[in-house]
This record gives sequence, C-alpha cells and structure tokens, in this order.
Amino acid sequence: MPPLVLATGNPHKAVEIEAMLASHPLDLYRQTLFFSEEVEEDGLSYLENALKKARYASQKTGLPALADDSGIEVDFLQGRPGIYSARYSEGYNGLPASDAQNNEMLLQELKGVASSQRHACYVCVMVFIRHASDPNPVVGMGKWCGEILLQPKTTYGVGYDPLMWFREYNKTGSEMPMDLKNKVSHRAKALNSLLQNLKQDSRW
Repeated sequence: MPPLVLATGNPHKAVEIEAMLASHPLDLYRQTLFFSEEVEEDGLSYLENALKKARYASQKTGLPALADDSGIEVDFLQGRPGIYSARYSEGYNGLPASDAQNNEMLLQELKGVASSQRHACYVCVMVFIRHASDPNPVVGMGKWCGEILLQPKTTYGVGYDPLMWFREYNKTGSEMPMDLKNKVSHRAKALNSLLQNLKQDSRW
C-alpha cells in the first residue's frame, strides 16, 4: 500500500491511531507535516465529517487518506452532544469550548439524573480513501458504551474520559492503560472494522 496521510490535527488522536497501526506495514504521515489548517466540520453525521477531512487531506497531499470523526452520545440527552462533542460547550460560561468546559456542561445537563439513566456511548466512524475524489471510500464504525459519573473521577484525561465509566473494567476512560484502551475503544473498533473491510476490497 502507498504512504497514507492521517487526516487529523489532533495530537492525542494521532498518537492513538499510530499506536493502533504500529504492527501494520504502513507508512503513515500526519497531515501537520504538510499543512496546518483544519477543514470545517459542518457535516450532519460522523461519516460526512470524516469524509470531508479525508478528502481535504488527500487533495492537499496527493496521498491516500485515513480520517475519523467521533463523539459521545448520551441516551438521556437523545444522543447529544454527538457530532458536536468537541464544541459542545462553546459559549458556556462565556468561554470557548474545552475538555473541562464540555465536562462541566454535560454534568450540568445531567444534574439530578439517576445513575441508571446516564448510559452513554462513544461513537467513531473511520474512512479510507484512495484519492481525493474516491467515490467508494472504505468505512469502519465502532461504539464503546458506559455511563456518565456524577462527577469526574480524575483531573486528567482527554475529552469526556474523566466522566465516562466502564463497568466491565471498573475504570473511567482516563484511568485505563493506553495499551488496553487502544484495543477496546470506539476508535480501535472502528479501525479494526475498516481494516477488515479493506482486506475484503478487491481494489487492494
């Protein structure tokens, strides 16, 4: 397979995906080696946003591209914040969105909601395209479900991980060892799904 561009400017996401692909014979380059701007994520689904990022990176570099879009869906909030997870708290307390603000706003929206009603899932859609105008992208999807705690379990972690409790591991996402997280997370599941679909694609 030719070299690939990883279509994300998020360093945490890049580290995760690179670790997941470490055992595969791929030449993977971050898009930040080629350009610094980010494409606007204005799609109405994870798939639309992932494809837009992949097409933009492929167009800028001339390389096949790998991209994802992800978010957290809370049942009590009818699936919100979903695709808006990263910018969920924009303007809350008069401040720009941040991990800390997002977590604070989510807790506020779930104030008084019982633990039995705090089920939530991380969702990830990952896409691979051969070139910027590829009409038949390879797609993978993954979900990782748990529940939102009443308060953060840690003061560290990326995204909603300090709040997201996984009962089967007795840990939040922020407490989980990275090698385990990279095997069981929504992003790991999406990437594994994509790789399986790619193996079955006759074009490769």
